[in-house]
Amino acid sequence: MAQDAVVTPDSVMAYLHSRPRSIRWRDWLAGRRYALAAFPDRASPLVVVAHARRDSLQALEMVRAVERDWSEAPQQCYDAYEQILQNSPKLVIIQFRRTNVCGCLGHRHVIVKEQPFAEPHDALGGDPAGELDIAFERVRSWVALPLSDFALDTQFVAGSRLEEFQATRLRLQLLSILLHEINHMVRSQEPEASVRERSLAFYRDALAHYVENAKASLSLTIDRSFSRFEQD
Repeated sequence: MAQDAVVTPDSVMAYLHSRPRSIRWRDWLAGRRYALAAFPDRASPLVVVAHARRDSLQALEMVRAVERDWSEAPQQCYDAYEQILQNSPKLVIIQFRRTNVCGCLGHRHVIVKEQPFAEPHDALGGDPAGELDIAFERVRSWVALPLSDFALDTQFVAGSRLEEFQATRLRLQLLSILLHEINHMVRSQEPEASVRERSLAFYRDALAHYVENAKASLSLTIDRSFSRFEQD
């Protein structure tokens, strides 16, 4: 039955290729692209990152956040979102753009605006999709937790892992916003303060877990990744 169907990257790509050639060429010439991301520990939701061709590299960072950084988060992060992801739409569309006119980091959309996914389809699980937008340049300049973010940043500022740390931090910010908006989709009556507390807790715990693992993997003779080592 359609309502029991699992949405896979292959089925979504096959559906996109099955559309009339004129529509596919129109989207291609307009620079519209789609990147697919699957949570590694669950069949759904499948995430579609809808983006402009010029933003393909940034879209891949969103994909990495879902497929890699999620799996490296600590257990309490999974527990906090278990029921939310279990009840999420099978297909979640991200309108991945550089900025929003309103200046917000992201929004949940009441209706699906991305045309190929606007109507339920058997290849898309037979159920309505969910949609949100994320303004990734806004996210890049966002300080999620000022005190802890700056404290962690100073540990890497003089080291060889600064670029890696900053890239990981951005992906975790993107992932926390995605989870925040899925939370709104699933629990539309939950107060914003509660939804924000959960997503910020995810970001804080996942980033702290990454930093602890980075510290544990340091070689004091080769990798001087933390500025405090430079004081010797």
